[in-house]
Amino acid sequence: MDQSEMHPSRWGDPARARALPEDARGMVELVFGTDDRPAVEPVPLAPPALDAAVLAELEKVVGAGHVRTDDETRRLRTRGKSTPDLLRARSGDLSDAPDAVVRPADHDEVAAVLALAVEHHLAVVPFGGGTSVTGGLVARREGFAGVFSLDLVRMKRLISVDHTSMTAVLEPGLRGPEAEELLAAEGVTIGHYPQSWEYASIGGFAATRSSGQSSAGYGRFDALVVGLTVATPRGRLDLGTAPANAAGPDLRQLFLGSEGAFGVITAVTVRVRRRPKVTAYEGWRWPSFADGAAALRTLAQSGLMPTVLRLSDEAETALNLADPGAIGGAAATGCLMITGYEGEPAAVEAKRAAVTAVLSGLGGTAAGTAPGEKWSSGRFDAPYLRDSMLDAGVLVETLETATFWSNVERLYADVKAALTGALGDPAIVLCHISHVYETGCSLYFTVAAKEADDPLAQWQVAKAAASDAMIAAGATITHHHAVGTDHKPWFAREIGPLGVSVLRAVKADLDPTGILNPGVLVP
Repeated sequence: MDQSEMHPSRWGDPARARALPEDARGMVELVFGTDDRPAVEPVPLAPPALDAAVLAELEKVVGAGHVRTDDETRRLRTRGKSTPDLLRARSGDLSDAPDAVVRPADHDEVAAVLALAVEHHLAVVPFGGGTSVTGGLVARREGFAGVFSLDLVRMKRLISVDHTSMTAVLEPGLRGPEAEELLAAEGVTIGHYPQSWEYASIGGFAATRSSGQSSAGYGRFDALVVGLTVATPRGRLDLGTAPANAAGPDLRQLFLGSEGAFGVITAVTVRVRRRPKVTAYEGWRWPSFADGAAALRTLAQSGLMPTVLRLSDEAETALNLADPGAIGGAAATGCLMITGYEGEPAAVEAKRAAVTAVLSGLGGTAAGTAPGEKWSSGRFDAPYLRDSMLDAGVLVETLETATFWSNVERLYADVKAALTGALGDPAIVLCHISHVYETGCSLYFTVAAKEADDPLAQWQVAKAAASDAMIAAGATITHHHAVGTDHKPWFAREIGPLGVSVLRAVKADLDPTGILNPGVLVP
């Protein structure tokens, strides 16, 4: 397996997988007991449903060797990386495997492949990095002659950099590190670092309205996008001709967050910045989650936003989740806030001094640079810890939401109660504020519970309870994980019947035969 590919039933690079540290394992045994799960041998997939003539037509478009039907390649393009996805794969269930993996090289080949899909009524699942955690890569098969993964792995060019306007045009298959490496040679950066950054793609960032861990300073990915090129079954769209306009509704917003259901993004134009010369991360301690949240709100509303700004609640702080390698160590008290700064030395020092003055004045206790540096060095490691917990028979999953500041306390309490009530005892529910705005913030929950006999059903009950609580509290069903198939029922409640009707109308116009990611996003 290529080292750039994720394992079919685990997260990330298999070489980085590791057993639970002894201290952490002791904690897990104390709280949950352990039930080490044996490795599952890969099972043969069902034969591809596509006949040889159709496969030959596809290969004529994308070239010899770029239509793959072997089991290994199809396994690697089956579902995403939610805990339910991993549990199904670990049980040997790869029933959602595509019939083929098709790898176009450019926009024209994408358009030609879509035309063939319409002609033969084949469902198309656009694939970037495979990091979806909401069922966004599980197309509905019923009513179609077959399903194929439209793998954008060959579309990895940095097309151009405009150093005057500070924009860059990138192809969608570039993964986070690949894009940053190419941009670094030009002296610029996007600055977008979600936890999935090592494997997620530029096209995926756009198609899911991704938010990165440095969004406080750089902004959400959708806010960084100034232009898109999209292939649809109806034709090509080139969107974004100016930094801002009043030329009607912004059609880019139809495709930002569309999850491949309206079209395939083939190029993304983003704002870039000069690469930072210095970075600094540090920690702050707060007596309570409410105190820390009030401090975050003060910073956001005073315009003093560091590049990174996040706050763990008491339970997450006690478990040292800012440092995954230290889980199970000495428990910390209060709540840990992480602040981070990037940029020119003078600007960083000025911002850091101003933030320090505000946080000190609000009662925060400076914890030095060690907590922030530990968080920074381990911030992409948490999914590997989830695998280790699943290996020990402990269900681990995350979910997130967002609301206005005046509603944070209610939302936090209601979702935590819903999860605790659905999972029973023992269960651990942790939370941190992951993204901050002048008007509100995102709450990111992590859940751990002893696996039941049917862990999929166990999680579905808990997920439904938490989702019901979010909608009942007037919050969004997702801040940055997207809709996929998992969130559709609650998404419909969030936008209402008329909103659903509008989305269905867009789908019907852009994709009249419904081949694009059927069953995803649109209620």
